[in-house]
Amino acid sequence: MKSKMINDGAERVFVLILDQGEEAFKAITEFADREKVTGASVSAIGAFSQAKVGWFDFAAKKYKPIEVGEQCEVLSLLGDVAQGDDGKASLHLHAVLGMQDGTLRGGHLLSGSVKPTLEVTITETVVHLRRKKRPDLGIALISI
Repeated sequence: MKSKMINDGAERVFVLILDQGEEAFKAITEFADREKVTGASVSAIGAFSQAKVGWFDFAAKKYKPIEVGEQCEVLSLLGDVAQGDDGKASLHLHAVLGMQDGTLRGGHLLSGSVKPTLEVTITETVVHLRRKKRPDLGIALISI
């Protein structure tokens, strides 16, 4: 991964260029932890050799994985970074993936193996965000 801070004011802005083979969710999380990002919006485009997105099943209180076992375009990857209950970066990312035949797959990004690249922009918010586990829902949501 290559990274560059393109604005270091009250709202830092980072551009990350992930390398082929990197696992996107893990790489973005580790970067946010290292830079102490506790509130930010995330956007990205690029491609994956394979990915896993999820659809949240409220009755089961967990994500049902949707495997994407082929090369796909990351048409849109949007989300946020907040601070989790453990004090570490907590990502919430949604992806729309374009398949070779023009169909789409989408959901909560669980994992994605970058091929050939993923271009990520992280824009910090002035306010630090906190994500708290909601036992009634089975997921962690931003608490404001």
